[in-house]
Amino acid sequence: MRLRRALPEPGELDLDDLPMLLDLAGRAPAERPYVVANMVATMDGRAAIGGRSGPIGDEADRELFLALRTAVDCVLVGAGTMRVERYGRVVRDPARRARREAAGLAADPLCAIVSGRLDLPLDTSLFTDPASRVALYTAAPGPVPPQAAEVTLHRFPRAELTMSRILRSLRADHGVRSVLCEGGPTVLGGLIADGVLDELFLTVAPKLAGGGVDPAITTAPSLPEPDERRLIWLLEQGGTLFLRYA
Repeated sequence: MRLRRALPEPGELDLDDLPMLLDLAGRAPAERPYVVANMVATMDGRAAIGGRSGPIGDEADRELFLALRTAVDCVLVGAGTMRVERYGRVVRDPARRARREAAGLAADPLCAIVSGRLDLPLDTSLFTDPASRVALYTAAPGPVPPQAAEVTLHRFPRAELTMSRILRSLRADHGVRSVLCEGGPTVLGGLIADGVLDELFLTVAPKLAGGGVDPAITTAPSLPEPDERRLIWLLEQGGTLFLRYA
């Protein structure tokens, strides 16, 4: 799929070219992976409608979502988002897996899950597919039943279960150089609070959700000073805006 590019110069961006253009692993600092987040929001700032992000996005947002997954070593997600969205195998399309391998990446990215209670939907294909690789990060006691997927459990004291600590573990224990955070708001908030969010891909859909209990893209605590970001590109398709900030 091609998206119209308004900035930095008019043109088009072919999403199939995205992994090569980004070179996220090459940007990694010495001690942790390079971290990008991909979030979608309505014009009035809601990150979900009825508790799910799916009703906000469109086909172009979905294609960008999949293209970013093709470009990273690891997808990072909170357990709440994983439960609601019913995560399965991270890269299902054989052609995308082949492109990953051609770029020197594993066919399937590692999926890192942050879970406060180890309350996980173990019946989803993320856990039942032997091709899946999962790293669980928690402070909760207790084992995880054996799964068909390759599951590694990392248990830290609650005070040490921070995004910075998790990222250091992903680099040291799993060799991860690039991470895509897909939410939810608490995980993204932790990255912002720890100062380890390198880029934000933000999709703004031409929709209004109104009031209610659905969250914004982050629940980060107030920062001492606003974290100003630089706009790298602005893409558009069908009235939806695709923003990339560094």
